[in-house]
Amino acid sequence: MIENIKILMIDDHPMIIEGYQNTLLFTKRDNQELDIEIANNCDEALVAMNKAIKNNTPYDVLFVDISLPASTDGTMSSGEDLAEYARKILPNSKIIILTMFNEAFRIHNILKTINPEGLIIKSDLTSSELASAFQKVLDGDTIYSATVKQLIRRTTSSDIVIDDKNRKILHLLSQGVKTKNLASHLDISLSAIEKRKKQLRDLFEVEDGQDETLLNQARKKGFV
Repeated sequence: MIENIKILMIDDHPMIIEGYQNTLLFTKRDNQELDIEIANNCDEALVAMNKAIKNNTPYDVLFVDISLPASTDGTMSSGEDLAEYARKILPNSKIIILTMFNEAFRIHNILKTINPEGLIIKSDLTSSELASAFQKVLDGDTIYSATVKQLIRRTTSSDIVIDDKNRKILHLLSQGVKTKNLASHLDISLSAIEKRKKQLRDLFEVEDGQDETLLNQARKKGFV
């Protein structure tokens, strides 16, 4: 019996999408027919998803790149926003995130807000891994690439527990944002940020008060 699988690939690099397509078409099972649609930015992805809902032809699998040109109306600024939207309007579609980002905060946020069936760091990706991930996700498995697995192991094996705001403080500091400018990113006061930084220094046993020392300790534990 032929299995028709409807796929939406969202990536702003045509050569990457062509590679994904060729890999899946070459490695598909004999009983599979792949109907692959392409979107190169948030606007095209939104049109495709909304059309699928309107026509009652939902996608079976979405491949979503995180770094994408924003939508013209400003509602979607990245693949993360698209994937969250897809979760709401296409609840039965399986989502595979493919991204160059490998920062702990970004990965943690993707896992928490989207909980994708697949999360693959592009630097981990090979053709065989993509083919295997696709089939395993169709079979109901959840697939993480090696870098993601390593990060999950490091953070779950750590006895340090920090909340999302503290994770974001670490992420912003690692991006070079000065403490005095953190408030505008986090919607909390500077004094609250200083208290949180003290908590983090205590958690990571940082005695010299230096941001770089804090970041080094956080990196060792997989939080940055």
